[in-house]
Amino acid sequence: MKLTRKSNVAPAADKPTLGISRRQFMKHAGIATGGIAAASLMGTGMMRRAEAADVPYDAPIEIKRTICSACAVGCGLYAEVQNGVWTGQEPAFDHPFNAGGHCAKGAALREHGHGEKRLKYPMKLVDGKWKKISWDQAINEVGDKMLEIRKESGPDSVYFMGSAKFSNEGCYSYRKLAAMWGTNNVDHSARICHSTTVAGVANTWGYGAQTNSFNDIQNANAIFFIGANPAEAHPVSMQHILIAKEKNNAKIIVVDPRYTRTAAHSDLHCPIRPGTDIPFIYGMLWHIFENGWEDKTFIEQRTYAMDEIRAEAKKFPPKEVADVCGVSEEVIYQAAKLMAENRPGTVVWCMGGTQHHVGNANTRAYCLLQLALGNMGVSGGGTNIFRGHDNVQGATDLGLLFDNLPGYYGLTTAAWQHWTNVWELDMEWVKGRFDQGTYLGREPMTTPGIPCSRWHDGVLLEKDKLAQKDNIRMAFFWGQSVNTETRQSEVRDALDKMDTVVVVDPFPTMAGVMHRRKNGVYLLPACTQFEASGAISNSGRSIQWREQVVQPLFESKNDIEIMYMLAKKVGIADQWAKRWEIKDGKPVTEDISREINRGMWTIGYTGQSPERIKQHTMNWGTFSNKTLEAEGGPCKGETYGLPWPCWGTPEMGHPGTQILYDTSKHVKDGGGNFRARYGVEHNGHNILAEGSFSKGCELEDGFPEFTDKMLKQLGWWDELTAEEKASAEGKNWKTDLSGGIVRVAVKHGCIPFGNAKARCIVWTFPDQFPVHREPLYTSRRDLIAKYPTYADMQVHRLPTLYKSIQDKVITDNLDKKYPLVLTSGRLVEYEGGGEESRSNPWLAELQQEMFVEINPADAADRGLRDGEMVWLEGAEGGRIKVMAMVTPRVPKGITWMPYHFAGVMHGESLEPNYPEGTVPYVLGESCNTALTYGYDPVTQMQETKASLCQIEKA
Repeated sequence: MKLTRKSNVAPAADKPTLGISRRQFMKHAGIATGGIAAASLMGTGMMRRAEAADVPYDAPIEIKRTICSACAVGCGLYAEVQNGVWTGQEPAFDHPFNAGGHCAKGAALREHGHGEKRLKYPMKLVDGKWKKISWDQAINEVGDKMLEIRKESGPDSVYFMGSAKFSNEGCYSYRKLAAMWGTNNVDHSARICHSTTVAGVANTWGYGAQTNSFNDIQNANAIFFIGANPAEAHPVSMQHILIAKEKNNAKIIVVDPRYTRTAAHSDLHCPIRPGTDIPFIYGMLWHIFENGWEDKTFIEQRTYAMDEIRAEAKKFPPKEVADVCGVSEEVIYQAAKLMAENRPGTVVWCMGGTQHHVGNANTRAYCLLQLALGNMGVSGGGTNIFRGHDNVQGATDLGLLFDNLPGYYGLTTAAWQHWTNVWELDMEWVKGRFDQGTYLGREPMTTPGIPCSRWHDGVLLEKDKLAQKDNIRMAFFWGQSVNTETRQSEVRDALDKMDTVVVVDPFPTMAGVMHRRKNGVYLLPACTQFEASGAISNSGRSIQWREQVVQPLFESKNDIEIMYMLAKKVGIADQWAKRWEIKDGKPVTEDISREINRGMWTIGYTGQSPERIKQHTMNWGTFSNKTLEAEGGPCKGETYGLPWPCWGTPEMGHPGTQILYDTSKHVKDGGGNFRARYGVEHNGHNILAEGSFSKGCELEDGFPEFTDKMLKQLGWWDELTAEEKASAEGKNWKTDLSGGIVRVAVKHGCIPFGNAKARCIVWTFPDQFPVHREPLYTSRRDLIAKYPTYADMQVHRLPTLYKSIQDKVITDNLDKKYPLVLTSGRLVEYEGGGEESRSNPWLAELQQEMFVEINPADAADRGLRDGEMVWLEGAEGGRIKVMAMVTPRVPKGITWMPYHFAGVMHGESLEPNYPEGTVPYVLGESCNTALTYGYDPVTQMQETKASLCQIEKA
């Protein structure tokens, strides 16, 4: 029986109860009991400074529909509001993603509406003391400093660190704000989680996103996890995984150095040495090709250059892979056999695969496995790329990136012209906002900025090494945790050196407290996601609308309102908000949504009007938990959340695309094929599809992307209206704002982006095909000569070191001094940098100590016992004091730490640096103080999964 909510009003209590009932306690606590949580429950710090007594027991209960703010599964919940106070919550049993499921973080969401540890008003640091100031003073002083730095050093000396916690409208507005300011020095946390996925996957078959959905995993016969631990990182996704295991007898393979909670569910655990994903995949492909298990028809029709991969796989026979990866030959064979014999199978990866200095190559290798097996474009197959923040997919789509405009248009002059047309601005005005100089042969407007993984290098490096006029002198840290970045000592030095630090967040965060400054720090309280409305995108590209649960707490403000205040102060508000109505001191969210629809043709984020998205939110119960399709009601036939591409204008009524590249469906029904993104030939060879096309396509073969010229050649031009012709002339499907080209292509069963082969080689990357390169700080010096890293190189605006780092392993004997491999990951209780979740009493109760996992043999060698405090020192000298967890979960020679902790550095508590009342319940060392240099050459992803350390008793 499916439970469906019929009303947005809940019955009030019949009478007051004495004390707290067990049900009330569980609703407060989620699953927590005890000291920290109980102290908060009995305390007086309630939302809007209210005490429990301020809400009569029989006050009417209003129900608000919202989405969990933790990972990107996108679980729905019902928030219960009385007299403007968030008093209760229930998991949404009728929501198509979670079906009533919640993890610990989801169960503790109501605490966001109480804000005991929140910033309550704007503050500035004056002579080492936090001083309360007004919003007007804060905006005036921050804006004056921005203008001063712009005049002296140019617009690129102000850095805009953004957030995966913004709504889609907030992400878009922030990227637009940076553009109006005149800089590409804007980025967010996807840089350090899935940027290598976007680059690797998009350059393989067209889009850099999850190809299927969480729900579709129910249809898999094999599930291959590599660098992914959803049992802790995405707990509710395990619903769908375990359904496949139970109903389909799906085989679960887990490739992970640790024996994780996900591995406990597996049929096969493959504990590879960190940093050896590529040889392991090639080892599987060796068996697949040797045994003839590949899908020959799929390869012939829909892939390009698989023969080059076949040749590379021959270099990785079982004995070589076993030596490099540290696993048995039998394990490699079994992994290949299970995937080959249980199709369709899906591949799932997370940051264990992406956070490497060869991260883009890792993700391409995973794609190659699926292409060889023919597992793409089918239900139960695909690459299911699990995202870690509630809107990190949306933030990436909306261009909150140092190397892109919204919709992955890039930074070319043509891309800027497109968005200038969307904004109805003069191109020369936009161009004039940027620094007009040339630096190291690069022009700032069309050159990627400085990534958030290395903003501190933009502060600290000599400016003649930077491809911009001057160093970063001022930075906004807007909803982003700097303790999630490696090389924390340099991060601290950069915070100290800048002229001004501005934190915009519900909490102080590490950017506000880990420095050693006395002045020049501003803390501006932004409200949480639950105090605003707007759209967000889950991992599966489905877009959901959050209803505003309560008004912003204390003196906090909506992100978009703060942006508008800044835009007015620095003189760009008229251009920034030109197409939006201003109401109650901020742009209307739905106007921003419609502007997104106006411009985002590349990914088909055009058919999802705010009205359509809201209609899905209000009709959760009509969508199937298995197929995601609405079986009846006002959204009948549509896929939940209208996952992009949702082709054309909202009036076309496209149902959304749950499974990318699915040729079994008509494009109008969510079908498609691989994207023609790289031309029509390479080295004289055709790279368009051959004999493969989506259902109903009138061009029964491969074809290039649609342009006005192509419509004319096909004789379809006159199917455009007169208005559409005027808009489409000289344009292509990505730049025609009328949508006419898209409409006509879809009418004829053609996907607007063309029909090509997936490419197995990427001729524009440093390595055309995935190449195993030993980690910079490798524990296997004997493999460096055979599998060396890159030569040092300039990547966009920054010099990037490779060989000079790896050479030190040998010359300085770093592998002898630091003999333990160091890797990191996620806990179920916390999320991201942890400032928010460690400030939540129900979560803090569950995990109160930062720790390092160490194998019993390594602990015995060092005289360490479980629960003792130890000093862990990284290969670049960063030292942290943590608790030892002695466990066989990690193999001998490998250690593991969670990355959610902060508030202690080099053994010293930073508690005195927090404003009064904002210290999280749990503090601890950041693992990233010990983690080291290493960046992907395509995306500047940081290396957090393969470094070296030593551990000794404290």
